[in-house]
Amino acid sequence: MTVIGRTRTRGVETLTLDSPHTRNALSATLVGELADALAECAKDGDVRAVVLAHTGSTFSAGADLREPPDPDAFVGLLRQIVELPKPVLARVTGHVRAGGLGLLAACDLPVAAPTATFAFTEVRIGVAPAVISLTLLPRTDPRALARHYLTGERFDAAEAVRTGLLTAVGDDVDAVLEGMLEGVRRSSPQGLAETKRLLTVRVLEAFDRDAADLTALSARLFASAQAREGMTAFLERRDPSWAL
Repeated sequence: MTVIGRTRTRGVETLTLDSPHTRNALSATLVGELADALAECAKDGDVRAVVLAHTGSTFSAGADLREPPDPDAFVGLLRQIVELPKPVLARVTGHVRAGGLGLLAACDLPVAAPTATFAFTEVRIGVAPAVISLTLLPRTDPRALARHYLTGERFDAAEAVRTGLLTAVGDDVDAVLEGMLEGVRRSSPQGLAETKRLLTVRVLEAFDRDAADLTALSARLFASAQAREGMTAFLERRDPSWAL
């Protein structure tokens, strides 16, 4: 069963994360299907822009602890979004957690409804937001990010805009997106590709410099005793042993 839906309207390909029973967790299957769909969009001259959307109440709950993706595959997916020579927008009407925030930060123009919530929950299960820092650190306010990384607190869409995680928040998400998409449709493919290249230089520098080290850090942490306790506690819906 496919977990990525696809529709196209006037040159805009919408890729929908469609695994609501897992809260669109980043499984090996979802990461692989999304990477394949993006590769097709990159080669298709009729696609002017891509929108990442979701079904259910959650854009993405982060890594699927039961079917985790290969770390290198997830890094590849994030880089694929950043390098895609077409704008990638995001339509968020639900919640975003952990690795899902890295996916969101990879997008060029993420937009959310006021009801959306966000949280970096990694520290609460004994790991760190390592790989997703590739897209987050170059694009967000460092002081705000420090608070959210270190506390795991939930924050709202207005705060996400202030920190640079989101481009905009609006009661009518589709209206906000449509305004942006109309601008994209009036722009030349070459102009869009080269402008996006200018905007993503720092992000790609982070991939070139840090991807291997952060992937290794992520693997080491997920294999640790504290992470095993944290993930077990999460799946058993209880506090981990270190909670005070």
